[in-house]
Amino acid sequence: MSAIEALRTIRRASPGAGLLKGRCAAGYLRRNAARQRSWLAFCAAVFMCTACAASARQPLSAIDWLSQSVSRQGASGGAYGGVNEPPISSGALPGRITVTSIDGPLMDALGLLPSSRSGLPYHLWGSASSIELAREIKAEMVETLPSIQALLQTLLLAELAPPVDATGRGELFLARIDKLLDLGALDQALALMELVEQPQAEVFRRWFDAALLIGQEDRACTRMLATPEIAPTFPARIFCLARSGDWNAAALSLRTGEALGYIEADMAELLARFLDPELFEGEPDLPLPARPSPLVFRLMEAIGQPLQTTTLPLAFAQADLRSNAGWKARIEAGERLARTGVIGENQLFGLYTERKAAASGGVWERVKAVQELEKALAAGDPGQVAPAIQAAWQMMTAVELEVPFANRYASSLDDLPLQGPAADLSFRIGLLSDAYEDVAETRRALDSDEDFLIGVARGRIIGQTPPDQLGLAIKLAFTGGTLQSPEAARFLDQGRIGEAVLLAIHDITEGARGDLRRVTGGLQTLRRVGLETTARRAALELLLLERRG
Repeated sequence: MSAIEALRTIRRASPGAGLLKGRCAAGYLRRNAARQRSWLAFCAAVFMCTACAASARQPLSAIDWLSQSVSRQGASGGAYGGVNEPPISSGALPGRITVTSIDGPLMDALGLLPSSRSGLPYHLWGSASSIELAREIKAEMVETLPSIQALLQTLLLAELAPPVDATGRGELFLARIDKLLDLGALDQALALMELVEQPQAEVFRRWFDAALLIGQEDRACTRMLATPEIAPTFPARIFCLARSGDWNAAALSLRTGEALGYIEADMAELLARFLDPELFEGEPDLPLPARPSPLVFRLMEAIGQPLQTTTLPLAFAQADLRSNAGWKARIEAGERLARTGVIGENQLFGLYTERKAAASGGVWERVKAVQELEKALAAGDPGQVAPAIQAAWQMMTAVELEVPFANRYASSLDDLPLQGPAADLSFRIGLLSDAYEDVAETRRALDSDEDFLIGVARGRIIGQTPPDQLGLAIKLAFTGGTLQSPEAARFLDQGRIGEAVLLAIHDITEGARGDLRRVTGGLQTLRRVGLETTARRAALELLLLERRG
């Protein structure tokens, strides 16, 4: 049964209800032919307005799944790509005019962290090109050292003077949003986009998708329906019309969009099932889409075919943090997001300790290990803590959650009189925490390796013996005078501090995979621009964590 045929027998929804009940849409259309013609005209007008605005651009997203639910060009047909809305000529009409307040802030200048909190100079970007900065931000890798991830997020959220060539198009702003979404930092991205007083279509695309994934679809739809000039595709409009209780408009839009070729057949069937799932009872499930957009993700969930997020981009993990997700799914989502520093250690370990482990193996072993450690710490018995800390640490190392673990437990471990291997492990855990410098000040080195670690934490390693070639590269960064990176030196000479920092992030990330000269150059650059804390923490993480590809 095609989507159009199905719609001719779909029952009308009650306002606010999840299931669509009531009279037949076909009968409604026959009895209201004039209204139908008016609605079709309205749909065509809305499409003309929105398609004209989009006709001259390509999607700017750095993530191939981003905003397929609201983009009009470039979305793949089939597999729930869902749209095939070609650009429409504007004829003799003038081109779209963008209005920007003369004294209003440019999007590229917006941020959540003032310089006093970010620690970055307000004129960080200097004379750098907006387009080049956007390209460099999009190229930064998500999987890197925790301290470097934190620095990248600070850059993305900082309130800084816009580049000298910044325009109202906000190329740098959009690149920052895309990288936040790439990191899974949806709350941060939404908060940043909320600062835009008059969102453009490109901003709204991202806002709409992020809102869908964190369960704010009603708010997203209210905003979309209130601002038709930035309304996205037919599928998104149909979704929002149905969510608002206007089922007749949703059904007519689906029929119109499919008849005019603006909605692919597979998306039309998905929307039809969303509008009235009871109509399709007994029919086979829909095939699972390989690369769903956030809209397809929510539609599949609504028809009773929820998708697993573990193989989807990181932003989709946010959907599993909602209270309606199972405990295991929430833990796994929390682990993924904690690895990029998007959620804090308290939220992650709150998930681990929520209740008793339900089974064995995998995530449940981590749950048991954390709960055993919590019990031992509560008892205050070093004899119980020693084996518990080693077992829990092994579990956290396997999933690369050592830094959140360190920030959660370093202080508690420091208060206990541990001995032997447990004390040595506690020292290393402390060096990975926010209190790394205090831990180093109170530790009496047992050997040359510990002496070197203490020196790095203090930022003074002249005279210490590096443990290996990586240690030597780090020592050169803290003792050498000349920058090892000619490109970073050029950026700094030209006052392009931001580009130097982005280069340092890239160098340290790549250097951790074996190019030790880049480790030296990246750490040197961070220290030269005043990011001493980040440089020390990155050096300690290089020495203590296994992050080499």
